[in-house]
Amino acid sequence: MGSISVGAIGATAGLAAGLSYALFIFGFKNASSIGKPQTSLTIAFFTFCIILFLITDQQQVAKAVTSGDIGWFILLGVLGGGISFILYVIGIRHTTATTASMVAMVEPVTASLFGVLLLGDHLTILQTLGMVLVLSTVTVLSKKQAK
Repeated sequence: MGSISVGAIGATAGLAAGLSYALFIFGFKNASSIGKPQTSLTIAFFTFCIILFLITDQQQVAKAVTSGDIGWFILLGVLGGGISFILYVIGIRHTTATTASMVAMVEPVTASLFGVLLLGDHLTILQTLGMVLVLSTVTVLSKKQAK
C-alpha cells in the first residue's frame, strides 16, 4: 500500500474528469434528443479541436503530422474516437443517461483487459480487486435499475 498515493492534483483532476464526463453524458443525451447525433458529434468534435489547438505545442503537432506514423494517428482517431463516439451517440438515444454513465464505468476495465490480453501487461492484486469492484458495482446497480 505504500507505493500507492494520490496527491491533491491527482485527486482534483480525477474529480474534474468525473464531473466533465457527467456533463458530457447529460449534454449528449439532451442534444441527441433535440437534433441528429451526427450534428451533436460534429459540434463537439470541432469545439474539442479548437480547445486542443489552443493548448498544444504546435511544434510537436507539426512533427506528428509529418512523421511516418501519420497513418497510425489517423487509424487511432477514426477507430478510437470517430466510430466509438458515433456508436455512443446512437446508443445514448436508446437508454437513460444514468444507465449510460454506469456502463461507461466499465471502460477502464475493458482497456485494462485489452492491455493484459493484447499487450502482455500484468495487473497487481490491488488492480484486479479494483476491476472486480467496478464490475460488481455496475452489475448490481444495473440489475437494481432494471427492476
